[in-house]
Amino acid sequence: MESQHPSKHLHQLVHVTHIPVRWGDMDALGHVNNTVYFRFAEQARIDWLVAQGIADIVNVEEGPVIINASCTFFKPITFPATVEVRTLIGKPGTSSLPTFYEMRCTGQGDDETLYAEGAAKIVWWSPRTGKSLPLPDFIRRLYPHE
Repeated sequence: MESQHPSKHLHQLVHVTHIPVRWGDMDALGHVNNTVYFRFAEQARIDWLVAQGIADIVNVEEGPVIINASCTFFKPITFPATVEVRTLIGKPGTSSLPTFYEMRCTGQGDDETLYAEGAAKIVWWSPRTGKSLPLPDFIRRLYPHE
């Protein structure tokens, strides 16, 4: 299945995470429940932020918050499997950063089959004021297409 993101060539791969599928991730239909894909994207995003040195996102003066999230499901994931989540970023805005997620299963034969893809928009903000802030330079520098 081809990616549904129209400007994919402008996305920058920034992180890869591997997540084992748990038996309890499956639903009554015998495949990973749709809500779990959002957890896969969340874990990949957190792993990437931690790799960037943003390990503490609670009780901070500023940090990332998600304002929307989506997922398109192409092929069901079943137990046992390990999901490879590739995190990509798009062109940064003043205070926001589009992130994208490609989910594949490793060890299932064709490791390049796209099972799902998602997106989430991160906004840099102040939890104290509830207002957005400019993206930090270290995040902005990760996108080389400017």
